[in-house]
Amino acid sequence: MIDYRQSGDSFIPARHQPALVLDYARSRELDEKGDLILRGTGLHGWQMPAADSTLTPVQYLQLLANVTRALDSPDTSFMLGQQMLPGHYGALSHALLQAQNLRQALQILSAGQARLCPLLTPRLREEAGMAVLYWTDSFGAPSQLPALVEMHMTAVTAMCRWLGGERLPWRYCMNRNAPAHIEQHEVHLGGDLRFNCHLDAMLINAAWLDRPWPRGNGMAASVAMHSVADEAGAAALAPSLLTALYDYLLAHIRLGPTLEGSAADFGISPATLKRHLARHGSHFQAELDQVRAHVAIQLFQMRGYDNEAVAQYLGFHDATNFRRSFKRWTGLTPSLLRDGLLNIPRLI
Repeated sequence: MIDYRQSGDSFIPARHQPALVLDYARSRELDEKGDLILRGTGLHGWQMPAADSTLTPVQYLQLLANVTRALDSPDTSFMLGQQMLPGHYGALSHALLQAQNLRQALQILSAGQARLCPLLTPRLREEAGMAVLYWTDSFGAPSQLPALVEMHMTAVTAMCRWLGGERLPWRYCMNRNAPAHIEQHEVHLGGDLRFNCHLDAMLINAAWLDRPWPRGNGMAASVAMHSVADEAGAAALAPSLLTALYDYLLAHIRLGPTLEGSAADFGISPATLKRHLARHGSHFQAELDQVRAHVAIQLFQMRGYDNEAVAQYLGFHDATNFRRSFKRWTGLTPSLLRDGLLNIPRLI
């Protein structure tokens, strides 16, 4: 049986990211709007939430939506990201502060995702001299995804700049159309931006992963990580349903995963898995197609595979069937996507 959380489960400590969002809203004088900002969030008043108070992902997303709507400013997601990491979230934040290099920081971020960045899941891939940190939706919030991606990419960028003592040469790929104005992207992320990528990702030369950070203490970071389970219990780090299913499908992608087989491994019936996914605004085929598309993109970009090789890897009978499916997943033919990927430097 695979453990997971759902969007209606209350587990996000209100004193963590939600409190930072409230503090930012107060700094912009949104506390004058009172209940308008707190509506649907489960929060009562603007005082510091109780130590044991928790929110559901739906409530946290509602808080972000309320603040973003009230401010109506293009810099909101970036400003929230600036203060997000390492944060003040106990042992996990302490571990990030002690990270000896970028690799260890990203490993801590991934291991502690449920606490450090519960709304999006960071995934690190390293191959052919390139490190790719890409993000997937944890609880089904497609309308808020652009803002969440901006927020989380800014958080990692700002954290790495502070802990590493310099601005790292990240390159950014966004799974969205380019906005009318990208000034805020350039201020907070830099000018190396690319849109319409079919993947929300941060890319960097893998040589940066192991470059020592001036404040780093690898042993202290490891000790802090060992104390995480004691601090909140291992269940506190359980992934979301969408994250757990993505991981499962990724591990079984070459075996042709099915709804029935996946549900069995999750310890639930196919009908229950369908209902759970529907509550997250998704369905099994959409999740499977997303993983297949991501794997195909990575094989094109990082291994230089052609259509036939990718089709064989993913278990398609022939390249024609794969091309047809790939266009359904992404809206592009593989050749058009590969031509676009050629413009993304492979950093080797």
